Amino acid sequence: MKNNSLLATLYTISNSIWTKKQSCESICHLLDLPWEDVLVPHILCYLPLRHLASLQRVSKQFHALIQVYLSNCRTFDLSQIGPCIPKEAFCSMLRDNKVLHNLSLQNCADWVTDKELLPVLGQNQHLLRVDMRGCVRLTRHSLVAVSLSCMHLQHLGLAHCEWVDSLSLRSLADHCGGLQSIDLTACRQLKDEAICYLAKKCLKLRSLSVAVNANITDESVEEVAKNCRVLEQLDLTGCLRVRNQSIRTVAEYCPKLQSLKVNHCHNVTESSLDPLRKRNVEIDVEPPLQRALVLLQDVVGFAPFINLQI
Repeated sequence: MKNNSLLATLYTISNSIWTKKQSCESICHLLDLPWEDVLVPHILCYLPLRHLASLQRVSKQFHALIQVYLSNCRTFDLSQIGPCIPKEAFCSMLRDNKVLHNLSLQNCADWVTDKELLPVLGQNQHLLRVDMRGCVRLTRHSLVAVSLSCMHLQHLGLAHCEWVDSLSLRSLADHCGGLQSIDLTACRQLKDEAICYLAKKCLKLRSLSVAVNANITDESVEEVAKNCRVLEQLDLTGCLRVRNQSIRTVAEYCPKLQSLKVNHCHNVTESSLDPLRKRNVEIDVEPPLQRALVLLQDVVGFAPFINLQI
Protein backbone atom coordinates (compact mmCIF):
# COMPACT_ATOMS: atom_id res chain seq x y z
CA MET A 1 0.00 0.00 0.00
CA LYS A 2 2.85 2.34 0.81
CA ASN A 3 4.42 1.77 -2.64
CA ASN A 4 1.07 2.37 -4.34
CA SER A 5 0.62 5.62 -2.43
CA LEU A 6 4.09 6.85 -3.43
CA LEU A 7 3.49 5.81 -7.03
CA ALA A 8 0.19 7.71 -7.13
CA THR A 9 1.96 10.76 -5.74
CA LEU A 10 4.63 10.69 -8.45
CA TYR A 11 2.06 10.21 -11.21
CA THR A 12 0.09 13.22 -9.92
CA ILE A 13 3.20 15.38 -9.83
CA SER A 14 4.52 14.28 -13.22
CA ASN A 15 1.16 14.79 -14.94
CA SER A 16 0.65 18.22 -13.44
CA ILE A 17 4.13 19.24 -14.67
CA TRP A 18 2.93 18.94 -18.24
CA THR A 19 -0.51 20.50 -17.72
CA LYS A 20 0.33 23.49 -15.54
CA LYS A 21 3.23 25.11 -13.74
CA GLN A 22 4.07 23.50 -10.45
CA SER A 23 5.60 25.39 -7.58
CA CYS A 24 9.32 24.92 -7.01
CA GLU A 25 8.56 23.96 -3.44
CA SER A 26 6.50 20.89 -4.51
CA ILE A 27 9.14 19.65 -6.96
CA CYS A 28 11.92 20.08 -4.47
CA HIS A 29 9.90 18.22 -1.87
CA LEU A 30 9.78 15.14 -4.11
CA LEU A 31 13.45 15.33 -5.05
CA ASP A 32 14.44 15.74 -1.41
CA LEU A 33 13.48 12.13 -0.81
CA PRO A 34 16.51 9.80 -0.79
CA TRP A 35 17.13 8.91 -4.43
CA GLU A 36 18.83 5.54 -4.25
CA ASP A 37 16.98 4.34 -1.13
CA VAL A 38 13.44 5.53 -1.92
CA LEU A 39 12.80 7.04 -5.35
CA VAL A 40 14.78 4.56 -7.46
CA PRO A 41 13.82 1.21 -5.85
CA HIS A 42 10.29 2.06 -4.67
CA ILE A 43 8.83 4.57 -7.14
CA LEU A 44 10.67 4.88 -10.45
CA CYS A 45 10.80 1.12 -10.92
CA TYR A 46 7.00 1.14 -11.38
CA LEU A 47 6.99 3.75 -14.14
CA PRO A 48 7.07 2.82 -17.84
CA LEU A 49 10.24 3.79 -19.65
CA ARG A 50 8.38 6.35 -21.77
CA HIS A 51 7.32 8.23 -18.60
CA LEU A 52 10.88 8.21 -17.33
CA ALA A 53 12.06 9.63 -20.64
CA SER A 54 9.50 12.42 -20.28
CA LEU A 55 10.45 13.19 -16.69
CA GLN A 56 14.08 13.42 -17.75
CA ARG A 57 13.24 16.55 -19.74
CA VAL A 58 11.55 18.41 -16.88
CA SER A 59 14.65 19.82 -15.20
CA LYS A 60 18.32 19.19 -14.60
CA GLN A 61 17.52 17.59 -11.25
CA PHE A 62 15.00 15.22 -12.76
CA HIS A 63 17.48 14.41 -15.52
CA ALA A 64 20.09 13.50 -12.93
CA LEU A 65 17.56 11.41 -10.99
CA ILE A 66 16.49 9.43 -14.05
CA GLN A 67 20.14 8.84 -14.99
CA VAL A 68 20.72 7.34 -11.55
CA TYR A 69 17.76 5.03 -12.14
CA LEU A 70 18.83 4.07 -15.66
CA SER A 71 22.35 3.27 -14.50
CA ASN A 72 20.88 0.71 -12.08
CA CYS A 73 17.99 -0.79 -14.08
CA ARG A 74 18.17 -4.45 -15.04
CA THR A 75 15.74 -4.35 -17.98
CA PHE A 76 15.86 -1.94 -20.93
CA ASP A 77 13.02 -2.44 -23.40
CA LEU A 78 12.76 0.21 -26.08
CA SER A 79 9.28 -0.96 -27.09
CA GLN A 80 8.00 0.83 -23.98
CA ILE A 81 9.04 4.25 -25.27
CA GLY A 82 7.17 4.54 -28.55
CA PRO A 83 7.56 3.93 -32.26
CA CYS A 84 11.15 5.14 -32.32
CA ILE A 85 13.90 6.57 -30.15
CA PRO A 86 16.62 8.98 -31.26
CA LYS A 87 20.12 7.57 -31.48
CA GLU A 88 21.47 10.19 -29.07
CA ALA A 89 18.82 9.31 -26.47
CA PHE A 90 19.66 5.61 -26.71
CA CYS A 91 23.35 6.24 -26.11
CA SER A 92 22.67 8.68 -23.29
CA MET A 93 20.23 6.43 -21.45
CA LEU A 94 22.57 3.42 -21.42
CA ARG A 95 25.85 5.28 -21.02
CA ASP A 96 26.35 4.49 -17.31
CA ASN A 97 24.57 1.14 -17.01
CA LYS A 98 26.72 -1.89 -16.18
CA VAL A 99 24.10 -4.17 -14.59
CA LEU A 100 21.68 -4.94 -17.44
CA HIS A 101 20.09 -8.39 -17.52
CA ASN A 102 17.58 -7.86 -20.34
CA LEU A 103 18.09 -5.74 -23.45
CA SER A 104 15.52 -5.33 -26.22
CA LEU A 105 16.46 -3.27 -29.27
CA GLN A 106 12.97 -3.16 -30.72
CA ASN A 107 12.05 0.28 -32.09
CA CYS A 108 15.64 1.14 -32.93
CA ALA A 109 16.21 -1.77 -35.32
CA ASP A 110 16.20 0.51 -38.36
CA TRP A 111 19.18 2.58 -37.28
CA VAL A 112 21.18 0.87 -34.51
CA THR A 113 24.69 -0.10 -35.64
CA ASP A 114 27.73 -1.72 -34.09
CA LYS A 115 28.95 1.73 -33.08
CA GLU A 116 26.04 2.26 -30.69
CA LEU A 117 25.65 -1.33 -29.48
CA LEU A 118 29.21 -2.53 -28.88
CA PRO A 119 29.90 -0.17 -25.93
CA VAL A 120 26.66 -1.31 -24.26
CA LEU A 121 27.55 -4.98 -24.68
CA GLY A 122 31.12 -4.44 -23.54
CA GLN A 123 30.12 -3.00 -20.17
CA ASN A 124 27.18 -5.33 -19.44
CA GLN A 125 28.61 -8.78 -18.86
CA HIS A 126 25.59 -10.08 -16.93
CA LEU A 127 23.09 -9.96 -19.78
CA LEU A 128 20.73 -12.94 -19.77
CA ARG A 129 18.40 -11.92 -22.59
CA VAL A 130 19.18 -9.92 -25.75
CA ASP A 131 16.65 -9.23 -28.49
CA MET A 132 18.19 -7.98 -31.74
CA ARG A 133 15.33 -9.05 -34.01
CA GLY A 134 15.26 -7.12 -37.27
CA CYS A 135 18.37 -5.07 -36.54
CA VAL A 136 19.44 -4.96 -40.17
CA ARG A 137 22.31 -2.48 -39.75
CA LEU A 138 24.29 -4.56 -37.29
CA THR A 139 27.08 -6.88 -38.41
CA ARG A 140 28.57 -10.16 -37.25
CA HIS A 141 30.81 -8.12 -34.91
CA SER A 142 27.82 -7.50 -32.63
CA LEU A 143 27.09 -11.22 -32.31
CA VAL A 144 30.75 -11.94 -31.59
CA ALA A 145 30.66 -9.20 -28.93
CA VAL A 146 27.60 -10.83 -27.37
CA SER A 147 29.38 -14.17 -27.23
CA LEU A 148 32.55 -12.74 -25.68
CA SER A 149 30.90 -10.37 -23.19
CA CYS A 150 27.70 -12.20 -22.22
CA MET A 151 28.79 -15.69 -21.26
CA HIS A 152 25.72 -16.20 -19.04
CA LEU A 153 23.32 -15.48 -21.92
CA GLN A 154 20.15 -17.59 -21.91
CA HIS A 155 17.87 -16.07 -24.55
CA LEU A 156 18.81 -14.49 -27.88
CA GLY A 157 16.61 -13.11 -30.65
CA LEU A 158 18.19 -12.81 -34.09
CA ALA A 159 15.17 -13.17 -36.36
CA HIS A 160 15.63 -11.52 -39.77
CA CYS A 161 19.27 -10.68 -39.05
CA GLU A 162 20.69 -11.87 -42.35
CA TRP A 163 24.17 -10.74 -41.34
CA VAL A 164 24.44 -13.71 -38.94
CA ASP A 165 26.97 -16.12 -40.43
CA SER A 166 28.51 -19.45 -39.51
CA LEU A 167 31.62 -18.02 -37.82
CA SER A 168 29.72 -15.65 -35.53
CA LEU A 169 27.25 -18.39 -34.56
CA ARG A 170 30.14 -20.76 -33.77
CA SER A 171 31.60 -18.08 -31.49
CA LEU A 172 28.26 -17.85 -29.71
CA ALA A 173 28.10 -21.63 -29.29
CA ASP A 174 31.66 -21.77 -27.94
CA HIS A 175 31.11 -19.14 -25.25
CA CYS A 176 27.40 -19.32 -24.35
CA GLY A 177 26.82 -22.98 -23.54
CA GLY A 178 23.94 -22.13 -21.19
CA LEU A 179 21.78 -20.77 -24.01
CA GLN A 180 18.15 -21.85 -23.58
CA SER A 181 16.42 -20.22 -26.53
CA ILE A 182 17.53 -18.72 -29.83
CA ASP A 183 15.51 -17.38 -32.73
CA LEU A 184 17.33 -17.70 -36.05
CA THR A 185 14.31 -17.11 -38.27
CA ALA A 186 15.34 -16.02 -41.78
CA CYS A 187 19.06 -16.07 -40.97
CA ARG A 188 19.62 -17.37 -44.48
CA GLN A 189 23.42 -17.49 -44.40
CA LEU A 190 23.30 -20.35 -41.93
CA LYS A 191 23.59 -23.92 -43.17
CA ASP A 192 23.51 -27.37 -41.59
CA GLU A 193 27.10 -27.17 -40.39
CA ALA A 194 26.45 -24.13 -38.21
CA ILE A 195 23.22 -25.46 -36.70
CA CYS A 196 24.82 -28.83 -35.95
CA TYR A 197 27.71 -27.10 -34.20
CA LEU A 198 25.27 -25.04 -32.12
CA ALA A 199 23.33 -28.16 -31.12
CA LYS A 200 26.48 -29.95 -29.94
CA LYS A 201 27.59 -27.01 -27.79
CA CYS A 202 24.28 -25.73 -26.39
CA LEU A 203 22.73 -28.81 -24.83
CA LYS A 204 20.27 -26.82 -22.69
CA LEU A 205 18.32 -25.42 -25.63
CA ARG A 206 14.58 -25.40 -24.96
CA SER A 207 13.44 -23.27 -27.86
CA LEU A 208 14.91 -23.06 -31.36
CA SER A 209 13.70 -21.45 -34.56
CA VAL A 210 15.44 -21.98 -37.88
CA ALA A 211 12.33 -21.02 -39.85
CA VAL A 212 12.38 -19.60 -43.36
CA ASN A 213 15.74 -21.10 -44.28
CA ALA A 214 15.89 -23.36 -47.31
CA ASN A 215 19.44 -24.43 -46.38
CA ILE A 216 18.24 -26.43 -43.38
CA THR A 217 17.90 -30.18 -43.95
CA ASP A 218 17.27 -33.33 -41.92
CA GLU A 219 20.91 -33.27 -40.83
CA SER A 220 20.39 -30.16 -38.69
CA VAL A 221 17.08 -31.30 -37.22
CA GLU A 222 18.42 -34.73 -36.26
CA GLU A 223 21.52 -33.24 -34.63
CA VAL A 224 19.35 -30.85 -32.62
CA ALA A 225 17.07 -33.70 -31.54
CA LYS A 226 19.90 -35.99 -30.44
CA ASN A 227 21.79 -33.33 -28.48
CA CYS A 228 19.09 -31.02 -27.12
CA ARG A 229 17.05 -33.53 -25.13
CA VAL A 230 15.14 -30.86 -23.15
CA LEU A 231 13.86 -29.15 -26.31
CA GLU A 232 10.31 -27.85 -25.87
CA GLN A 233 9.70 -25.66 -28.94
CA LEU A 234 10.97 -26.17 -32.48
CA ASP A 235 10.08 -23.93 -35.42
CA LEU A 236 10.85 -25.34 -38.87
CA THR A 237 8.36 -23.21 -40.78
CA GLY A 238 9.31 -22.99 -44.44
CA CYS A 239 12.28 -25.36 -44.18
CA LEU A 240 11.52 -26.98 -47.53
CA ARG A 241 14.21 -29.67 -47.35
CA VAL A 242 13.12 -31.12 -43.99
CA ARG A 243 11.53 -34.57 -44.32
CA ASN A 244 9.73 -37.18 -42.24
CA GLN A 245 12.95 -38.88 -41.19
CA SER A 246 14.12 -36.01 -39.01
CA ILE A 247 10.64 -35.44 -37.51
CA ARG A 248 10.62 -39.08 -36.38
CA THR A 249 14.02 -38.49 -34.77
CA VAL A 250 12.60 -35.47 -32.93
CA ALA A 251 9.73 -37.62 -31.68
CA GLU A 252 12.19 -40.25 -30.44
CA TYR A 253 14.77 -38.06 -28.72
CA CYS A 254 12.75 -35.05 -27.45
CA PRO A 255 10.28 -36.28 -24.82
CA LYS A 256 9.62 -32.76 -23.50
CA LEU A 257 8.60 -31.29 -26.87
CA GLN A 258 5.49 -29.12 -26.54
CA SER A 259 5.31 -27.25 -29.85
CA LEU A 260 6.38 -28.04 -33.40
CA LYS A 261 5.90 -25.75 -36.39
CA VAL A 262 6.19 -27.35 -39.82
CA ASN A 263 3.90 -25.21 -41.93
CA HIS A 264 5.11 -25.09 -45.56
CA CYS A 265 7.38 -28.08 -44.97
CA HIS A 266 5.91 -29.94 -47.91
CA ASN A 267 7.95 -33.10 -47.36
CA VAL A 268 6.65 -33.58 -43.82
CA THR A 269 3.54 -35.75 -43.73
CA GLU A 270 1.11 -37.09 -41.18
CA SER A 271 3.01 -40.37 -40.83
CA SER A 272 5.72 -38.59 -38.85
CA LEU A 273 3.45 -36.08 -37.11
CA ASP A 274 0.87 -38.53 -35.78
CA PRO A 275 3.07 -39.93 -32.95
CA LEU A 276 3.64 -36.36 -31.75
CA ARG A 277 -0.07 -35.56 -31.88
CA LYS A 278 -0.73 -38.57 -29.66
CA ARG A 279 1.62 -37.00 -27.10
CA ASN A 280 -0.43 -33.77 -27.30
CA VAL A 281 2.38 -31.84 -28.94
CA GLU A 282 0.98 -28.64 -30.43
CA ILE A 283 1.47 -28.73 -34.21
CA ASP A 284 0.61 -25.84 -36.51
CA VAL A 285 -0.58 -28.13 -39.33
CA GLU A 286 -4.03 -29.70 -39.13
CA PRO A 287 -4.44 -33.46 -39.66
CA PRO A 288 -5.44 -34.38 -43.24
CA LEU A 289 -9.02 -35.25 -42.31
CA GLN A 290 -9.47 -31.99 -40.45
CA ARG A 291 -8.05 -30.05 -43.40
CA ALA A 292 -10.42 -31.89 -45.74
CA LEU A 293 -13.42 -31.00 -43.58
CA VAL A 294 -12.40 -27.36 -43.47
CA LEU A 295 -11.97 -27.34 -47.25
CA LEU A 296 -15.34 -29.02 -47.71
CA GLN A 297 -17.03 -26.48 -45.47
CA ASP A 298 -15.38 -23.68 -47.42
CA VAL A 299 -16.62 -25.12 -50.70
CA VAL A 300 -20.10 -26.31 -49.67
CA GLY A 301 -20.62 -23.84 -46.89
CA PHE A 302 -22.06 -26.47 -44.59
CA ALA A 303 -21.24 -30.13 -43.94
CA PRO A 304 -23.71 -31.41 -41.30
CA PHE A 305 -23.55 -35.14 -41.99
CA ILE A 306 -20.30 -36.90 -42.85
CA ASN A 307 -19.60 -40.54 -42.22
CA LEU A 308 -16.11 -40.50 -40.75
CA GLN A 309 -15.89 -44.30 -40.78
CA ILE A 310 -15.58 -44.49 -44.58
